[in-house]
Amino acid sequence: MTRIQCKACPWKKSTKPAKDIPNGYCETKHRGLKETIAEPGDVRGIMGGTLRMMACHETHDSPCVGWLVNQLGPGNNLALRFRCMADRSIADVETVGPQHERFEDTLPKKRGRR
Repeated sequence: MTRIQCKACPWKKSTKPAKDIPNGYCETKHRGLKETIAEPGDVRGIMGGTLRMMACHETHDSPCVGWLVNQLGPGNNLALRFRCMADRSIADVETVGPQHERFEDTLPKKRGRR
């Protein structure tokens, strides 16, 4: 069964995390998710390291749809690609609308000082 990206996924360009993510959004925790982002060609998750996944902030027990699409696409997360080869249901997802290409773009924008 295909999982649809949640309404307030931070990977959606239309999402404003501090306003849209329910149940106490925490920018510090959001920034900490940088550890789930593989650099293109990163093999740490394959060679004995731990594959870290960004969980969906709504379900908490399944990977974030936006993160999956990013890491299987422009993120080129090799460990995740191997995991999806073994369990194809993980990547049976659908995004909604334009998506950010980099994790840094999912974070709240800093306001300029006047």
